[in-house]
Amino acid sequence: MIRIPRSELEQFCADIFINLNIPEEEAWDSAKILVAADARGIPSHGVAHLARYTAGIRSGKIKGAVVPTILKETPLSRTIDAEGAMGMSLSRKCMDWVIEKALRQGAGFCAVRNSNHFGIAGYYTEMAARQGCIGMAFCNTAALGVPTYARKPWFGTNPIAFAAPGEKDDLFSLDMATTTVTRGRIEVAAREGEKLHPSWAVGKNGLSTDDPVSLLDDMLYLRGGGLLPLGGEGDAGYKGFGLAVMVDILSALLSGGTFGEEVRDSVETSARVCHFFMAIDIKMFRNLADFKADMSRMLKSIRKMEPAEGKERVLYAGLRHEETEAENNRLGIPLSDKTWEALQKEKNLPK
Repeated sequence: MIRIPRSELEQFCADIFINLNIPEEEAWDSAKILVAADARGIPSHGVAHLARYTAGIRSGKIKGAVVPTILKETPLSRTIDAEGAMGMSLSRKCMDWVIEKALRQGAGFCAVRNSNHFGIAGYYTEMAARQGCIGMAFCNTAALGVPTYARKPWFGTNPIAFAAPGEKDDLFSLDMATTTVTRGRIEVAAREGEKLHPSWAVGKNGLSTDDPVSLLDDMLYLRGGGLLPLGGEGDAGYKGFGLAVMVDILSALLSGGTFGEEVRDSVETSARVCHFFMAIDIKMFRNLADFKADMSRMLKSIRKMEPAEGKERVLYAGLRHEETEAENNRLGIPLSDKTWEALQKEKNLPK
């Protein structure tokens, strides 16, 4: 592992995007959101993904300086065709819009189709929480998840994120895939020469696999096999599968975009995807300070719980990422040697 100061790593990534003629605002949005993932200890969605974005830019799948088409608008909602825009910068702007609507009128909603990968979903929900709102974000992805008792993928990792503010720096921030792990985690295993946990994925025969390299290849070329839904093998898998379908309904069906097995990656780049963003002003329901006090009291109650034997403490969503980010902001963002080598090669590639 090496450590790089956060601002330097953001500059490094922004420069690569700018060199590919991505406007500065979009380049910096994208760089900051990618680095935020590594800062929080989520390398599956961090700068190791940079090559997927640059390949998409070079192929024309991902575009800079796009003016998205507003398909429908009401006082509380928007439906947008992103026209292939940079997913992270577009998503930041969409979340800003729904927060503004929430603070003015109580709630805001935005459904987006024809977009690109937007990094960690929790980045956007925390934007809302820091402004006194409850934030939610959803995104469908390429079909990588295998429904209960199936052999082939039909749904994406389809992340769900939710954030709510407490007092001072207290924050409840849930950011989760609807599969047991994300494809990014499989890519990390392949890159680092690790075996997969047997509960994570099945091969093209529908049985458990521990080989990340073969799994990624089979998923890319549609040979079968994929990630298991939350709940794993057996009847409990309906839970993750059901949540994934819910994400498709909110992000794809509301926007008129692609869903389910229609969402496919290519060798060159990731698939066009759909998003859904939502913000609710807490003051619609009660005094914001009182809500924050209760939120902090809830989190404190969890922190005070007696842990299981052999464990140091009880965890809740967002706590470990918050602590990891504070440490990495102080010490520098950790990257594996392989990831840093890949980034150096990316910097030296022609436009």
